[in-house]
Amino acid sequence: MKCKIINRSKHALPEYATLYSAGMDLRADLIEPVVLSPMGRSLISTGLFMELPEGYEAQIRPRSGLAAKHGITILNAPGTIDADYRGEIKVILCNLSAVPFEVKDGDRVAQMVIAKHERIEWLPVEELSESDRGEGGFGHSGTS
Repeated sequence: MKCKIINRSKHALPEYATLYSAGMDLRADLIEPVVLSPMGRSLISTGLFMELPEGYEAQIRPRSGLAAKHGITILNAPGTIDADYRGEIKVILCNLSAVPFEVKDGDRVAQMVIAKHERIEWLPVEELSESDRGEGGFGHSGTS
């Protein structure tokens, strides 16, 4: 699938790291470093703008290494970029650790997965069909 993209950053286009990677790393495009205080958040620019085909979305997800080693995550994970959005791709980074974290220009701050989605049409009814699960939710199946 081809996707139009404008790169106004100083960095290469996002790419898949391996043959079977689902996501592409997004890099920070910063004039100066951003320090995330403990429990702080910041909107990080990427300098990228894209035009997704109808029926697709871009999901912005945390990078596992940043999360595991530094407590850095995406505040609205996964973030969604709709096919009709034409603004800059930005990442809402959040520091869940107890120490400040510095984001520098070119740092890989998130990963982006392109996914197909469906649109539904609501069918109002008075009852739903039965299922084994029923109304069970929020841990109804146990903790292990």
